[in-house]
Amino acid sequence: QILFPLLAAMLVITSAVGQKPNQDARKLSMALYAISNLYVDPVDDSKLVEDAIIGMLEKLDPHSNYMDPEETKEMTEPLQGNFDGIGIQFNMLTDTLYVIQVIPGGPSEKVGLMAGDRIIMVDDTLIAGVKMKTDIMKRLRGPKGTEVNIKVLRNKNPELIEFKIIRGKIPVTSLDAAYMADKQTGYIKLNRFAASSADEFRDALAKLKKQGMKNLILDLQGNGGGYLNIAIELADEFLDKDKLIVYTEGNKQPRDEA
Repeated sequence: QILFPLLAAMLVITSAVGQKPNQDARKLSMALYAISNLYVDPVDDSKLVEDAIIGMLEKLDPHSNYMDPEETKEMTEPLQGNFDGIGIQFNMLTDTLYVIQVIPGGPSEKVGLMAGDRIIMVDDTLIAGVKMKTDIMKRLRGPKGTEVNIKVLRNKNPELIEFKIIRGKIPVTSLDAAYMADKQTGYIKLNRFAASSADEFRDALAKLKKQGMKNLILDLQGNGGGYLNIAIELADEFLDKDKLIVYTEGNKQPRDEA
């Protein structure tokens, strides 16, 4: 009933704008204007814009996605400071929650949850295959001492594995271990690239050098990733000056090296 006038209005506005380099962006802007002013019911402009961004990124690849400020805060909390929860880092891939890393010392590690597990159900609610990303985070998070029941798929096992997890205060530290393996060899195990990782690493390195360290074993097994700039900063500790560590390059952007 309203589709034709909407399209007609968009065509009139677009024709008036003319062919310009930024016409695609203008087209999106005109679509938002037409819907906001001509649609029969009131709409939330901010939500329309965010839905449009999500739709565009979904057409690219499974690894490109958009997070709103609340989702970004939830995802980066494990890299910034202590929080209450079950103690995992995860990623949403094609509507399925994959455990990227189980935080050492956290509730999930204690009950046997593992990296690679796919969380299918939370408290008897199916979360796989449904678009409820923010709601999933809220279901997993909660005050220290509260209980959550999850069911996961592991590897190719067709049977769901059930875990009862008591939420706790999650320690956010980057180093699992730092000690002298022998008289000249130090050992450091780094579990993530968090905001404090570089400082934690340098402090541990200084202490080991005072103990006579000449060689270092840096153990990254099980490291779930984190901030790219922190990973670059740590890599810079081992490489000569002006050595290329990583570069990013966009389709229409110059190569940016670090």
